Amino acid sequence: MLSREAIACRLRAGVAGARWLPGDQGGWPGAARGLPRTDAAVLIGLVERPGGPQVLLTERATHLRDHAGQISFPGGRVEPDDPSVLATALREAQEEIGLDPFQVEILGELARYDTATGFRIHPVVGWLRPPFELRPDPHEVEDALELPLAFVLDPANHRRQSFRRGPLTRTYYVLPWQNRFIWGATAGILVNLSALLRS
Repeated sequence: MLSREAIACRLRAGVAGARWLPGDQGGWPGAARGLPRTDAAVLIGLVERPGGPQVLLTERATHLRDHAGQISFPGGRVEPDDPSVLATALREAQEEIGLDPFQVEILGELARYDTATGFRIHPVVGWLRPPFELRPDPHEVEDALELPLAFVLDPANHRRQSFRRGPLTRTYYVLPWQNRFIWGATAGILVNLSALLRS
């Protein structure tokens, strides 16, 4: 079982060694035209539990225009008045699930994750010690849930799928858990986290 100290140590070593997996496979169509990416940040909240750390995730509201019902990290676009991507991740977590930023101990960051839709995601890793209160915003979040970190660390749970759109074939990760499917950027970031913590 990985401790908070071990996770923080591997995050520091991983940043120095730059040992990362790539983002979405298939490329971003705007890259060839030199279009800028949109910066975003997410919080990978690791919850201290007796049976081992859990990863805090959200289920997006079903009425949203984009990514409705998907499993994701709390997070969103970097706003002009955000002083850092860390501030963005904490602000978004507070807005989406009511998580008090002062209850998050920052352990480090993963390398940015570039998506095929033009987002450059900055994952921030934080440690949460219960008790803490969550108040999901019903306009954005259907539910908050916890995924065992041990499940994420097992490569047998990292499935690959692909689909073809026009001339491009896109490959992505899927982590099936209970009756849910975690896929897209969320799954890719979890696979990156797993690769770092198992290294």
